[in-house]
Amino acid sequence: MNPRRFQRNPRLSHLRCISCSHVLDIGDYPRGCPVCERTQKPSSLEAVYADLPTSLQPSGSGFRWGAWLPYLSGVSLGEGETPCMELPRLAADLGVARLSVKHEGMNPTGSHKDRMSSQGVTRALDAGAQSVVLASSGNAAISAAAYCAAAGLACEAATYQAMPETFVRALQRLGARRVAFDRGADRWEHVRRRVEDDGAFALTNYCLPPVGSPAFGVEGYRAIALECVADGCVPDHVLVPTARGDLLWGIYSGFRDLLAAGLIERLPRLWVVEPFARLAKVLEGAPAQNEFPGTTAQFSIAGGTVTLQQLHAVRSSGGGAAVVDDGQAFRGATRLAQEGLWVELCAGSTVGALTQLLADQRIAPSEHALLILTAKGDRDPFEPAALS
Repeated sequence: MNPRRFQRNPRLSHLRCISCSHVLDIGDYPRGCPVCERTQKPSSLEAVYADLPTSLQPSGSGFRWGAWLPYLSGVSLGEGETPCMELPRLAADLGVARLSVKHEGMNPTGSHKDRMSSQGVTRALDAGAQSVVLASSGNAAISAAAYCAAAGLACEAATYQAMPETFVRALQRLGARRVAFDRGADRWEHVRRRVEDDGAFALTNYCLPPVGSPAFGVEGYRAIALECVADGCVPDHVLVPTARGDLLWGIYSGFRDLLAAGLIERLPRLWVVEPFARLAKVLEGAPAQNEFPGTTAQFSIAGGTVTLQQLHAVRSSGGGAAVVDDGQAFRGATRLAQEGLWVELCAGSTVGALTQLLADQRIAPSEHALLILTAKGDRDPFEPAALS
């Protein structure tokens, strides 16, 4: 593949703020909506499409679901089409009528982040960027490095000093530049300088209070909803391990537009799964712009911030938040391993969340739940001995 071949979706009309509905021309706005930023309540942007398809016929070439995404074709390593699997034995054990999992660890670099990298790095090429920068100490950094390598772009990852060695080696092998910091705020400030002073292309958020990652990348997660429906998996509930809500918003956006197109009859309820109370506190009345400190070994969903895209997705779908600590997440990952699924710790938290939501009667035993398994477990540094 010539990495500089890409085709923008002609249905892509404009960008729109998910909070105030302010409309912007197609472009790059890594700080999110400029109107909401001025009110100190920064908000993400989303892509708006004209005349979305009325069927689920896949595209004939390029990205299978390109008609629903910003780009019809572009930088790809074969991401997507991850298995949607039924777990009847675990469903019976937990007491729910139907239980499905979407195994995102089957993506090329082992996590859901490949969906964002594919669309985001394609956008970087379209925008004429020479380098991509992001703040990540985990799966997003590895994914971005791989896709930038495929595209012939320089990649720079602002990481924590304590980044697990397996990730450090992967970045080196993929040719990415690593810049390490002790504090999260320093990572974001570095990315800000690289974008606003040096013209690098931002693949993730760098603002505080935060917004979601830039819209073109987040849109890549919409394909998860499309794949589920194409596979006959239209759940009542979707449980999503969540940090700042990029994955959550993309899944919500996809199901929302499928509903609007008449391709599904109901919108699944979306549930944020978090390692300590963040969105849970916002849903109880705390400002979304607050800091919510906490510690966790679930490194893929760590951090003390909330974004408005999380809040809007759960409120619009009638869902909410479930808090699952590391011990519960480990037990969940162990139970998934008994089904042959080797996943990172935070993916195991979805089992604990489902148990809670069934006990609280927020999910009924007669319903269908879908767990999003964010990544496979081979790079997760968690040691069970840490629980003792």
